[in-house]
Amino acid sequence: MPPPVPRLIATDLDGTLLRDDKTVSGRTVAALAAAEEAGIEVIFVTGRPPRWLGVVSEHVHGHGIAICGNGAAVVDLHRGAELVEVRGLPADDALATVALLREAAPGVTFAVERAGGISLEPDYPPLHAEQALAVATAEKLLTAPGEVLKLLAHHPTLDPDAFLDLARETAGQHGEFTRSSPTALLEISGTGVSKASTLAQRCERHGIAPEEVVAFGDMPNDLEMLAWAGTSYAMANAHPRILAATTHRTASNEEDGVALVIERLLEAAPRR
Repeated sequence: MPPPVPRLIATDLDGTLLRDDKTVSGRTVAALAAAEEAGIEVIFVTGRPPRWLGVVSEHVHGHGIAICGNGAAVVDLHRGAELVEVRGLPADDALATVALLREAAPGVTFAVERAGGISLEPDYPPLHAEQALAVATAEKLLTAPGEVLKLLAHHPTLDPDAFLDLARETAGQHGEFTRSSPTALLEISGTGVSKASTLAQRCERHGIAPEEVVAFGDMPNDLEMLAWAGTSYAMANAHPRILAATTHRTASNEEDGVALVIERLLEAAPRR
């Protein structure tokens, strides 16, 4: 039997919808437009901050909504990534996390992500070519005004998955810990905040059930979303934990795996 036609497609960006050079292929652009034309809502769900969504802003249709910061923010791409909703990380939890991780993983450095930009500790590695809003200790950065979307923690030598497991055991009561980078870089959001929980809230408001959602992802920060959606696909290039947790597979991001599934879904859709 052909798969049921969904009401909503939720897709990660890096390593999933985007190719490795961070572009959207012509085939994928056409598939996204065809899905929206068929009445299927497409929503981008990413760990990227709002200001990094320019790569897909011209490829949204209809709603224009994206979930970013691993669920910490909802933005309207038709209005220049204007914030629609923020689910921040409380400063007390962020400060407690910093203290616990400094003790458990000596050598860790931190960055603080807000909607308007990122602030860094002096030894935090230059992972992106972006000017920092401020450079100071995490303890000082976290006292600055403004909602914290997420706390970033980097370790220079630990295995990425081992660092994630250690952090969850050490400070998991203070937030949600995940990762999407090939390096030992953790992304820490407020308790209960994830791609899955923010997507679920939006779907509930619009009367969309989990079984009406198809989701795509490739890294640990996609796990909860893939588990929540009625149908989920791991990219061929996905992290082993994603491959182990999903039953459906598609081609890699370099081979337009998301577009391939959308095309098949539309082929199975009843003709109007």
